[in-house]
Amino acid sequence: MNAKVIGIGILLLLVWAIMAISVPDSFLSANNTENLMRRTAMYGVLGIGVAFVIITAGIDLSIGSAVCLSGCLLTILLKVDYLPMPGPHVLETDLDAGTITVTTPAEDFAAGDQFRYIEERRPRSVVTITNITSLEKPKGTTQLAVTGLIANPKRQGMLVKVYPLKSVDQESGTLVIAGQQRQLAARDKIQFIDPKGVFIELSIDDAKIEGDSTQVHVRGDPSKIQGDWVAMPMHRHQRMPVLIALGIVMLTGILFGFTHGILVTKLHLQPFVVTLCGLLIYRGISRWSVNDQAVGLGNEYDTTLGPLATDKLTLWTSAAGDSFGIPYPFFIFILVAVLAAVFLNRTIWGRYMLALGRNEEAARFSGINTNAMTILAYVFCTALAALGGILFLIDANSISPSAHGNFFELYAIAAAVLGGCSLRGGEGSMLGVVIGTALMQTLYNLIVLMKIPDTLEFAIIGLVILIGVSADEFFKQIAARRRAARQQEGE
Repeated sequence: MNAKVIGIGILLLLVWAIMAISVPDSFLSANNTENLMRRTAMYGVLGIGVAFVIITAGIDLSIGSAVCLSGCLLTILLKVDYLPMPGPHVLETDLDAGTITVTTPAEDFAAGDQFRYIEERRPRSVVTITNITSLEKPKGTTQLAVTGLIANPKRQGMLVKVYPLKSVDQESGTLVIAGQQRQLAARDKIQFIDPKGVFIELSIDDAKIEGDSTQVHVRGDPSKIQGDWVAMPMHRHQRMPVLIALGIVMLTGILFGFTHGILVTKLHLQPFVVTLCGLLIYRGISRWSVNDQAVGLGNEYDTTLGPLATDKLTLWTSAAGDSFGIPYPFFIFILVAVLAAVFLNRTIWGRYMLALGRNEEAARFSGINTNAMTILAYVFCTALAALGGILFLIDANSISPSAHGNFFELYAIAAAVLGGCSLRGGEGSMLGVVIGTALMQTLYNLIVLMKIPDTLEFAIIGLVILIGVSADEFFKQIAARRRAARQQEGE
C-alpha cells in the first residue's frame, strides 16, 4: 500500500469523523449508511473502469453518455407489451346497417357473443352479435349483425372477444369472469370496459379456473368496476429474456471500448478527441432511440432485477423493526474491485499496462503489444460503464436521456485520481479507487446533510480534482528530486 492510498484513507476517516460529530443522527442512520454504500458501489464501478485507461496514460470522457445509452438500450430490450389475443380480422364495417364483415367462418360465432372492435389499432366499441350470415364471396367470410357499433364506414380492423363478469368483490379485488381463461397468469393484465367504452386496466396477481369461469385477483383499485362491465384479457409479451438483454448491453459496452481503442492505436487519434466524440454520439443515440422521452422498467421486473435496487443482506434488525444491511450493488462493486486488483497486480497483462503508462516506447521495445493493452484498457472502461448503466437504471427505474449520466465521468476520474491514479499514467491502485469513490460520495453526502447549497456540488468536485492532481504533481517532483540526489551521491 503506497503513501497516496494511506493518505486518502486517513482523509476519508477524518471526513467520516467530522460528519459523525456534526450530524450524528443523520450520518450514522441505517438508511443514510445504506444509501452511501449503494452510491459508492455504482460510481465505484465507473471509477475502476476509468482507472485502467488512466493507468495507460489515456482518458475517457464518454462514460456518462455510455451509462445513459446502456440504460436506454436495456429498457428497449426489456420492453413489455400487453396485447389481447388476436381475433377475427375485419374486412369492412357498415355503421348504418350495423354489420361487420370478418374473415372467419360463421361456426366460430354465436349470437350473444361480445367483441371489442379495434379499428386500425384504435379501440372503438364493444359490440354484441345479434345475427350471423355466411358469405360466399369472398369465400369463408361472415357478416355479423351487431349492436353497439361505433366506427367509420369501410375501415378495417380486428375483433377481440370480451367476457361478461359473473361477480365482483371490490374489497378483496376478486372478480369472476365468464369462460375458462387458461392462458391467463400472474403479471398478465385485464382491461375492464364499461358500457360507454371507458376502461380500467389492472394487473393480475393470481388466476384460477372454477368450472366454466375464471377467478382472478387483481392488483390496484377495482372499486369502479360494476357487474355490467366486460373483461378483455391482455397477455404479457416480453421482448427477450433478462439474461440475454443484459448480455447484449454488456457486449455493446465492449464494442464501444474496442472502437475507442482501435481509433487511438491504429489511427493515432488523441484519446481526448475520440472519447469526446463518443460522449456526443452516445448521448445523441440515447435521445433518438427513445424519442427523447423518459423511460424505465416500471414494476415489470420487481422479482428479477428489482432486488438489485431495493434488497440488501440484512445484518441486524432493531426491536422497532428498523434494519441495517449491505445493499446488493455493493457486493458487485467489491467483486469488480477484487477482480480488477488481481488483474492489475497479479497478472502479466496488468504489469504490461503499468509499463505502458510509464513509458510507451520503452514498453514497445521490450516486446509488449502496447496496442493490445491500450485496446483492453478501453474495453474494460466501457464494459464497466455498461455495467454501471445497468445498476443506475435499476436503482432509479427511470432515466431521462437528455440528462442521465451527465458529469458521471467527472466523478469517476476524480475517484481514480484521488485514489492514486496518476494522469501521467503508470500508477494506480484499485484499493485507492475504492477509497477515492467513498470519499467523493461522502463529500456529496456532506453537502446534503449539512444543507450546503447543492449548486456548489460541481465546484467542490472540481476543487477536489484540482487538489488531487496538484498533490500528484507535488509528490512526483519530490520523488524526482530524491532520485536525482541519490544519483549525484552515487557519482
